[in-house]
This record gives sequence, C-alpha cells and structure tokens, in this order.
Amino acid sequence: MDDKRESPPTMILQFAPLNSSVDEGFWHSFSSLKLDKLGIDDSPISITGFYAPCSHPQVSNHLTLLSESLPSSSDEQSSTESTSHGNRNKCPVPGTLYNTNTVESFTKLDKQSLLKSEANKIWEDIQSGKALEDCALLSRFLVISFADLKKWSFRYWFAFPALVLDPPASLAELKPASEYFTSEEAESVSAACNEWRDSSLTTDVPFFLVSISSDDSKATIRHLKDWEPCQGDHQKLLFGFYDPCHLPSNPGWPLRNYLALIRSKWNLETVWFFCYRESRGFADMSLSLVGQASITLSSDSSVPNSVGWELNKGKRAPRSISLANSMDPTRLAVSACDLNLKLMRWRALPSLNLNVLSSVKCLLLGAGTLGCQVARTLMGWGIRNITFVDYGKVAMSNPVRQSLYTFEDCVGRGEFKAVAAVKSLKQIFPAVESSGVVMAIPMPGHPISSQEEESVLGDCKRLRDLIESHDAVFLLTDTRESRWLPSLLCANANKIAINAALGFDSYMVMRHGAGPTSLTDDMQNLDMNKAGRQRLGCYFCNDVVAPQDSMTDRTLDQQCTVTRPGLAPIAGALAVELLVGVLQHPLGIYAKGDNSSSSNGGNTDESPLGILPHQIRGSVSQFSQITLLGQASNSCTACSETVVSEYREKGNSFILEAINHPTYLEDLTGLTELKKAANSFSLDWEDDEDDDEAVDM
Repeated sequence: MDDKRESPPTMILQFAPLNSSVDEGFWHSFSSLKLDKLGIDDSPISITGFYAPCSHPQVSNHLTLLSESLPSSSDEQSSTESTSHGNRNKCPVPGTLYNTNTVESFTKLDKQSLLKSEANKIWEDIQSGKALEDCALLSRFLVISFADLKKWSFRYWFAFPALVLDPPASLAELKPASEYFTSEEAESVSAACNEWRDSSLTTDVPFFLVSISSDDSKATIRHLKDWEPCQGDHQKLLFGFYDPCHLPSNPGWPLRNYLALIRSKWNLETVWFFCYRESRGFADMSLSLVGQASITLSSDSSVPNSVGWELNKGKRAPRSISLANSMDPTRLAVSACDLNLKLMRWRALPSLNLNVLSSVKCLLLGAGTLGCQVARTLMGWGIRNITFVDYGKVAMSNPVRQSLYTFEDCVGRGEFKAVAAVKSLKQIFPAVESSGVVMAIPMPGHPISSQEEESVLGDCKRLRDLIESHDAVFLLTDTRESRWLPSLLCANANKIAINAALGFDSYMVMRHGAGPTSLTDDMQNLDMNKAGRQRLGCYFCNDVVAPQDSMTDRTLDQQCTVTRPGLAPIAGALAVELLVGVLQHPLGIYAKGDNSSSSNGGNTDESPLGILPHQIRGSVSQFSQITLLGQASNSCTACSETVVSEYREKGNSFILEAINHPTYLEDLTGLTELKKAANSFSLDWEDDEDDDEAVDM
C-alpha cells in the first residue's frame, strides 16, 4: 500500500484476549443431549459460538454459546452446518466441545495437545485456501468441560487458538479510523460497512477487504477470496475484521490468525488493518481503529506455535457454574428424578423407552397399603399421571404401614385416603399430575335397594369413564368382589390390568390378558397368530364360583388386612415392574406369559427388561417365589366373551343382576352346570366304592 504518512517507532503488536460467555440455555440443552443421546460417549462434539463487532465504547463483546450452539439433527450433523445465517448480532464460529465423564478425566486432559490440534486445523485451512472461502474458520475455538448432572454444576475452559508469528508482528501505528481516513473516505467506508452489515449474505462474514479509490475516495468491501481484484497502485487496501474488543489501544484477538493468513497467502510485510466497531448498529469510525503492522516473512512452512487458553480472573484455571440455585425447584426435581432413568440407558438398558413411561396414565383402585407402595414405585419409574380411587379414610393404624400418610391425616375424623394420597404425592414430587376420587366400587353379592340403584349405577359409570380414560389399571382393593367390576370393565375396554393381593405371609401379582372381543382384530396387526396364542387369564379365571360377599360376619382380624409388613412393598414393587415390562414389550398387553426358565432367563429380544410373567406368587415364610401361567377361561365370571358380550348388550341391567343375584354370573357362564356335573361325578364315584367294598366282603 502506498501511504506516505510518517509512523512512530514500532513496538510489538499486542492483542486484547477474547472472552467467553455461556448462556444457561446451552447447559440445559447440553444436559439433555448428554442424558438422552450421548450417554458415556465422550467423542468431540461440533458446536457453534457466536460473536459480533464491539458496539459499546466501554464494553467488549464475548464469544457466546447458546442452546442453538449444539447439534440438533439426529444424524449428528455439526451445528455449523445447521446454524442459520444472516443475523448481524450472531456471527457463527465453529468450535469443538470435549466433554469428559469424570472430573478426574477433565483434570487430566492434555490441554496443550488439544490446543495444538485445533491450531493445526486453522493452519491447514489457511494452507488449503479453505479459510479464504469460509473466513470464520480463522476463529476456531475449543471447550473442555465436565458436567455434574446430579448437582447441575458445570466445569469448563475455553481456548481460542492463535498462531504465534515468529518473530512477532510489530505495530507501527494505531489510531481511530476517523483520524486515519479523510472525511470523504470515512463517510464512504461507513456507508460500505453499513451496506455489508445490512445484507443477509454478508452481515455475519467477519473478515473482509476494504479498498479505497485514490481518485474519488470511494470505498468497496470484498470477500477475502477476491484479493486479486483489489490490487493496484490507485487504491488503499485495508484488511478489515469484526473486532469484539473496545480498547482504544489494542486490536482484538481475531487479528492474530488473520495476520498469519496474510503472511502465508500473500507474503505482505506491511499490513494496514481495520478494526471494525459499531455504535447502535451502525459503523462508528471514532470507535473503530486503523493500524499498521509489520510482518517478517518466513520460508518455514511448519505449523506455528499456538496460544489461547482463556484466563479466569488472571489465572490459568477453568471456570464453573451451578444452575441449581437459578432453576425452578420443580423443574430441578423433574430433572433429578429423570436422571436415574436416563442413566439406565447409558449402559444397562439402551433400548428403554422412557417416553412411553412418562406419558402413561395409571388408575389405582385402592389407596391402602398396596396403593401407597405402587404409587411411590410408579413415580420412581417416571410415571407422573396417577389417579386414586378409594372410599376409606385414614385411620390411626394406617400411617405406619401406608407410606403416603402421616399422623396429621388421621387426626379427628380422618382425611379421605384418595385426597390425602394426592396431597402426599405432590409434597413428594410437585410435578406429579395426580387426582383422587372418593367413591365405592359396586360389588356382586352385595344387594342394593331400588332407592340405591341410581347412586350405584352412577358409580358404575364413573368407574367405567375412569378406566377408559387411563392406560393401565391397578386392582389393589381389600376384597375379592370389589375387583370384579374393574376386571370386567378392563376386559371390555382392553386396558392393561395389574392385580396384586396379599395373604398373611404370601402374595400374588398378575397381569390380566387382553379383552376377548378385541383379540381377533388386533392379532392380525401384531402378527400373533403364528403360535395360535391364547388369551392370558384374569383374577377370576380359575374360580368355579362367582365373587360373593366376603365382608359380612367377619371377626376383627378378618376385617383388617393382617399381613406381614414386608409383603406390601414386595408385591407393590412387582406390580409396577410387571406394568413396566408390559409397556416395554413390543406386543404390550398381548405379550405371552413367560416363566423363570423361559429363553434361558428371559427373551430379551422381545423385552429389554427380561422375562414377562403372567403371575408371580411368593411366600415370605419360605422366602420363595414362583412364576405361573394360566390361560383365560371360557367360563370366567369377569373376562369371558359371554360376560363381556352380555354387559355390552344389557349394560346397567346386567350389572344390577350381578350385584343383586349371587348365582346370576354362575348361571350365565355355565359354572352352575359345571358344579352340578362335578357333584354328580363325585356321587357316582362314591357309589362305585360302595359296590367294590360289597364285593370284597
């Protein structure tokens, strides 16, 4: 460049370091990426940082990481490729994130090697000419980090690799652009810069060439790749860049690699550079700087040394941030509760479908000892939508056995269990969506008067609506007959039904099979016909009598649920595990029943959680447990096609008949005839024995 102005004595050119800023949204997005997709994969991640020219005389701009800085596509496309361009305040810069799985690994990272590796990429981009096509590559950066997702704290360290010129560049002159340019030149440069910044095609292109005609002082801005057309003795040429620094006596960090490119590609010994800065979105020539640097040419083509680790309060040390205090407590609780489930997918269960768990709606019929255990375990699996149905109140004996209640719930007349259970769940986990319904379940064998019919049928409709609006139903009531109507309604609506029952020292947990009228159509879609698979039985399929009144004329020990205290937690946990197994199985409610010897311990090709039994029966007196399989009975009083069809045809009148007439269900299903035949067979057998005895005598 031909410039006759005298320059003061030269000094080493010093650059203002670039500083980082990380938006909280970046860490939230990274946490989700780590938990949901990356797991223990610590491979480098392509990210995008953003910066813009300085826009304030006393504040420098930072390179910022935002939530959009991370890759968003499923094919691991780098964020550089997917980031939208054209935002004047967000010039994208490619970067690399190295996240470690332990704090020890973070500490042991070879930071010098990582810095050198990124600097080599910059040098290669300069040598290949790639940096001329995409000048943002000159500002590559890297971040090392460790994310403690249990505490929501993050340790990180930025590096902005800068190639070191040897010998270093010297500064001959540096002054505000308004003092360097003539008034005509300054006006023309400002106009050209504003036009460059206003165009969506160039607003985020941070390095450029400024040529000023000596004839009419007209300024033109071009891309770096247009170096050749800028040559000529009739014009001034400046190497412009978006300068994030506000200091009046130092250019910003991006100039370092810019000078390395200029020396390597164009062999210039004297460089006039233009530190472009703005005010209120327009070019500010009084804030912008123009300087003259001298570069010593070198024939050495080896990669220069590099510097660039960001200082933390003047020291070489990482930074840290904790988001726990700034997060909404409920959101923090949700993240913390989800953590264990997401960690399961890292190693143990990579195919675990968490979405199906978080979206399932569970109806718990009974909020007693079993209901409390089931609800707590459901929340542990990430199931957040839980409805209780119970008519009882919290008694003084309940809190020590039923984990959702406290002494305050039973003071006075006692709180309804369905209400108290909901309140307790929300205290445990505020994000749970829970509701309580206070109602009694109509039961066969408990006749009602005509005056009660309207109320009882209303309860039937309410129960039917609840079952149809939920995905899974737990039968956890105290009596056998109270499980009949829910079993029928689940079979009718083809809902998942999980049954748990307790003896004194034994327990039974089972899942009901699909409804009888839905199986034929759905089997074709699920390709289940190949094994001629039968339906799994329900709670009543092995009975030869209809459910009857088991509550009348009972002694005190029979009125209370007298069981060993350890049973309910075991049975409740197994009931939930059984539901989760059904939800994770590709056939869902139609999955066949496995036993403990199935497929050498479980057909894991079908279910990621192992075997999926039909029934589990255990005894704590023997500390034993077995799995059983029972097929659906054509004479079942709850789930047989005969009963379901009769219910669909007659509706309320069918229910009233079942409630008021103890033998109605037996007559309908053929159990009455079956018992007669069995009694007749028994009598014939006795007659044969008498004949034999007579002969022997």
